[in-house]
Amino acid sequence: MSTHQRAVEHIRQSYAEIPGDAAPRLAKATSNLFRFRDNGKTAKLSARDLDEVISVDPVTMTAEVQGMTTYENLVDATLPHGLMPYVVPQLKTITLGGAVTGLGIESTSFKDGLPHESVEELEILTGDGRIVIARDDNEHRDLFRAFPNSYGTLGYALRIRIKLKAVQPYVHLTHVKFTDADKCMLAMQEICDTMVHDGEQVDFIDGVFFDPDEMYITLGRFAERAPYVSDYTGMRIYYQSIRKRNRDWLTVRDYLWRWDTDWFWCSRAFGVQQPVVRSLMPRRYMRSDVYRRLVALDRKYGFTARVDRWRDQPVQESVIQDVETPVERGADFLRFFHEKVGMTPVWMCPLKSSSDWPLYPLEQGKLYVNFGFWGLVPLPRGQFDGYYNRLIENSVHELDGHKSLYSTSFYAREQFWQLYNGDAYWPVKREYDPNGRLLDLYDKCVRGR
Repeated sequence: MSTHQRAVEHIRQSYAEIPGDAAPRLAKATSNLFRFRDNGKTAKLSARDLDEVISVDPVTMTAEVQGMTTYENLVDATLPHGLMPYVVPQLKTITLGGAVTGLGIESTSFKDGLPHESVEELEILTGDGRIVIARDDNEHRDLFRAFPNSYGTLGYALRIRIKLKAVQPYVHLTHVKFTDADKCMLAMQEICDTMVHDGEQVDFIDGVFFDPDEMYITLGRFAERAPYVSDYTGMRIYYQSIRKRNRDWLTVRDYLWRWDTDWFWCSRAFGVQQPVVRSLMPRRYMRSDVYRRLVALDRKYGFTARVDRWRDQPVQESVIQDVETPVERGADFLRFFHEKVGMTPVWMCPLKSSSDWPLYPLEQGKLYVNFGFWGLVPLPRGQFDGYYNRLIENSVHELDGHKSLYSTSFYAREQFWQLYNGDAYWPVKREYDPNGRLLDLYDKCVRGR
């Protein structure tokens, strides 16, 4: 903790030295955001030495973790104790602070909610330069409750204490095929309600939509032993295996990172799923953060756009979003998405919030399904960038859904604050950032400043 205190003092001093007319930007080695900003007048805020697991306590089943610690490092610290975080987002370089203040979801979210729901305590550098300890039972409760989905506009998480849960060494997977979206959503609702399938306990649930006649729910349960284990960190590709086998076994670590090797399925854009390319590519480069850097380079230098122009191909729009709708509207969303956007596959992950988080406006105790889709879609003739993303925004809210803010958004200001609870946000913003040193949520997530 003494090392942590030195790191805290360093970031506090770094923050104090930023000119008052420059918006602070947290300096991070990796990013999983897809809001490519017009940086304007900004200053980097050093987060040096805030990327470690401070301690893991197997007795209290908690961990003290610095805010910039990646889930990869956190999992590597907890698994030797037979423990894991309640929710482990699917990409290795998502940081704990990023997941708590932004988006985090995975196949335990149907019963364990979102990453912030297992947080016991937050140490936060606030917009006015204070270091505060926020808990659900102290004087900073309003900040603690508003921190999720605030995306660094109320402050930065320096230290987080989270609860952990026990694991077993293996995960047994069952892939259940559906040919009808309505039946798929009904089955997901029933399984999430009972947490049982075919008489067996269910510990994990997610799914993949390939087309209207082919979609799968994947059910996982912990196991002490396994007859074999599959490896999807080399030549074999996890999402393709879902269509080829009914059952599978993975170590718990490989299960947690099953999506990372191919960034779900997005590695195909770089040719990595071609057998020859894959055989030549070192495993250490088959990671989501490598692909993310390639996307950033492409956006900076416009390689894809140049090739499309050279080949006389339509301009493409980047459609990278996670949205959730109530489970009873999930089939409607899939029909809309397939007809109007047409991108496949689509990730499906049920989630349920057990408490009220004012900036993450999900109805407490209600089952939602998150749909994740990431890629490029050719624009219709006469349409401009933003066409598909606006369609999706409108559809999601017509279906009583909710959209995460890690990617592009197009809301008008008044609509945004209605959807993301400005009445709860602004009192906390004024309390902990009265001079507006940090951007507000609309400016950061919609205007991209």
